[in-house]
Amino acid sequence: MSEKYLIGGTIMTGRGDRLENAVLVLKDGKISSIASGEKTRPSKKAEVFDLTGKIVTPGLIDAHTHIGTHPEGLPNDSGDINEMVEPLTPHLRALDAIYPDDIAFPSALAGGVTCVQTLPGSANVIGGQGVIIKTRPDVVERMVVNASSAMKAALGENPIRIYTALKKPPNTRMGVAAIMREALVKAQNYRAKKEAAQAKKADKAEKHAFERDLAMESLLPVLSRELTFCVHCHRLDDIQTAVRIAEEFDLKLTLEHCTEGHKIAPWLAKKGARAAIGPTMASRSKIEVRGKTWDTPRILWENGVRFCIISDHPVVPIEHLNVYASLAARAGLPADEALKSITIHAAEHLGIEGRVGSIEKGKDADIAIWDGEPLDSRSCVVKTFIDGELVYDRV
Repeated sequence: MSEKYLIGGTIMTGRGDRLENAVLVLKDGKISSIASGEKTRPSKKAEVFDLTGKIVTPGLIDAHTHIGTHPEGLPNDSGDINEMVEPLTPHLRALDAIYPDDIAFPSALAGGVTCVQTLPGSANVIGGQGVIIKTRPDVVERMVVNASSAMKAALGENPIRIYTALKKPPNTRMGVAAIMREALVKAQNYRAKKEAAQAKKADKAEKHAFERDLAMESLLPVLSRELTFCVHCHRLDDIQTAVRIAEEFDLKLTLEHCTEGHKIAPWLAKKGARAAIGPTMASRSKIEVRGKTWDTPRILWENGVRFCIISDHPVVPIEHLNVYASLAARAGLPADEALKSITIHAAEHLGIEGRVGSIEKGKDADIAIWDGEPLDSRSCVVKTFIDGELVYDRV
């Protein structure tokens, strides 16, 4: 890969630092060096970008989307995010449904969004495995950062509505929670039987056949905390149920949407909760989101709750992720924290902060260049880099 020198811009690192008249060097897909106010002599083979008057940020990260699995501009029944036949489908993988020609990918690049988690929908109690990808369209395997990033689950209105219409359980919040617990208990029992079978085989005491169950196999990393249990929960009661079940089974939990989380922010902080907030820009289209407010991020921040801001694309467009953060800032969230909510804190939510989310030496060279302050809705992305390659150039 070629060496690139991004010279003269103002770097906002994503960690709260601001470096004026900076030099950023990208080499072999990584951030090679960062300096402020220094004269630099690029090598003869290097590409040089004069960014005087521009703002440089990490590529933005959207931790909860359905990009690629629910292609934008196509009929709803063209989407692949929900298998609405049985409430338990943990063996489904969003990886197998990504359509790289989704027109939302170029839009994401134009909005400076370089990395996303795309998830199954919330129709099922346990809906399947998410995937983290870079947003440059390519062969899917070359887009992947983590092929199995989280196990998507859902509480509340969505699975109740779907399965009541199908005349199947669950029909109540009690039913949703019971089915979720039952699946986790079955997975525990399956694990015990598998371990017993493996022990017998190791002892060579007898030949012991063990019939694998793909759905149960998919839940084993959840039980061992290798895979995050990523729970759709808007309303106050559902948020508390998600925490309760995670504690019962010692799961690694993220609260997805957490719309009424501001109502119990001190309790969430005590529980060490991590939340993905949004899509707050959407309308109050159902009962669960009546309590949505742009005050939620500020109140969570004031109480020490870890969170990021999400689009839930295509519910609201991914290319305006910076605008959603700016509206949280307008409601009182400090600007540095608002930027972190779509960069380093989003990376932490996904467990990939060692690779992306801030401008630091050795990290992936995922960079967005802006013609103004990134939290000003009038600002535009003028260039986007992924792994050190220019993937969007606003002409």
